[in-house]
Amino acid sequence: MTSHWILGPGAIGRLLAHSLSPLADVTSVGRRALPAQQTITTPEAEPRSQHLNVITTSQLLAKAPAPPTCVHITTKAMAAEAALESVASILSTTTPLVLWQNGFLAQPRLTELWPGPVLCATTTEGAYLTGDKNLVHAGHGHTFVGDLENRHAALAQQIAHQLAQAGLAATAVDDIRSRLWQKLAVNAAINPLVALNGIRNGELRCAAYAGRVEAVVEEVAEIMLAEGVQAPNGDSGLDDWLALAWDVIEKTANNKASMLQDVEAKRLTEREAILGPLIGSGERHEVGCEVLRGLNRELAVLEAGF
Repeated sequence: MTSHWILGPGAIGRLLAHSLSPLADVTSVGRRALPAQQTITTPEAEPRSQHLNVITTSQLLAKAPAPPTCVHITTKAMAAEAALESVASILSTTTPLVLWQNGFLAQPRLTELWPGPVLCATTTEGAYLTGDKNLVHAGHGHTFVGDLENRHAALAQQIAHQLAQAGLAATAVDDIRSRLWQKLAVNAAINPLVALNGIRNGELRCAAYAGRVEAVVEEVAEIMLAEGVQAPNGDSGLDDWLALAWDVIEKTANNKASMLQDVEAKRLTEREAILGPLIGSGERHEVGCEVLRGLNRELAVLEAGF
């Protein structure tokens, strides 16, 4: 049986734990203790309870178990490097990592730092927490897995197959860098606006917010063109990026975005990982990004009050 450590028992981390536990030896690792009995509410509104192996980092270090088959890092982007450092002493340097962060901040850095294989995952699975023992799987999505240098295709195929067996649709790809940029583009159009306004994704379709969505996408489309990144349909026009953003908003209408969850919990958001790379790219390519800068400032002011 394969063994998986999941660093960061947030929404995606617990979704992975619930999904993989029937098929593999799964250990969910966090900074604080959580109830072992956990409940997931499926997209079909069916509650399912199961016992998960949820322990703290200090408990894991004290046990010093054999290294796992794979380590999934599901923390926020700004905490990913620290999460890896916290367990690195008991890992083999050949242990594969799978990074599940939003944005494009942690992925290149950890790919450079870790000597073993580093895969990146980008997912449209919708999930949010409603307490220390309750997870809502708000909507089925699809996960793409690959590595930035396209050197670990067989491993990506293996991880994607395991995820699919666990009920999470997944595909191994050789263009994960482009897919991360595509996800970043969509996140920039959704996460800051829902976080700032305290709304679910679907409410962005209302007249009060739709104009701001389109203003963000207009800037993002120019940045993607400068980066040479196309929309998933293979085109790079503004209409293509708008269609992608509205499609994701429609499909995740009931989802509570991770950045909104952070704001509600008065935690720092992933604005640096989501907006930062886009603003940095805009500045390098001399592409206007005043709307993105404005969102970043608004979120910074909001965070300052936490």
